Amino acid sequence: MLSSFVAKRLVTGMCQAVWRPAFAGMVSSRGYKGEAPDDNKADLIEIPLPPWVEKTDEPINIKRRRLLYESRKRGMLENCILLSLFAKRYLNTMTDSQLQQYDRLINEPSNDWDIYYWATEAQPTPEVYQGEVMEMLKEFTKNKNQEQRLDAPSLEYLEKEIQ
Repeated sequence: MLSSFVAKRLVTGMCQAVWRPAFAGMVSSRGYKGEAPDDNKADLIEIPLPPWVEKTDEPINIKRRRLLYESRKRGMLENCILLSLFAKRYLNTMTDSQLQQYDRLINEPSNDWDIYYWATEAQPTPEVYQGEVMEMLKEFTKNKNQEQRLDAPSLEYLEKEIQ
């Protein structure tokens, strides 16, 4: 007669053998494909974004505040830092036309990486976004004064402007 220890090991081994192929099949069918050569990207989901609509009747002080907020709250840290520092330096001195260009630049493209690549001149800027503000952003991005840009600015400077 088999000891209870041997019997338990035998039953456990049989159960694991029965469940293992089914479990392994589930994992491999749901696993990450990555950049596999046979990946046809059919499983990619593109989420449609609503089209950008210019706010024409917005008061200029509200527009500046909204653009400051939108410059700080980006989809990626690099743009959060870059655009919030750019907004701190230039937003309060921009004309209506420049504010309109900046609004379109940071809100119309659906991919924040595009804005980053255009600002760093890693990719050519589409004609629709070319303009005075884009040139200002490109120059700002070059950081000719070699400022330390590790974080978005605190908002304390706004309190000083109000007083």
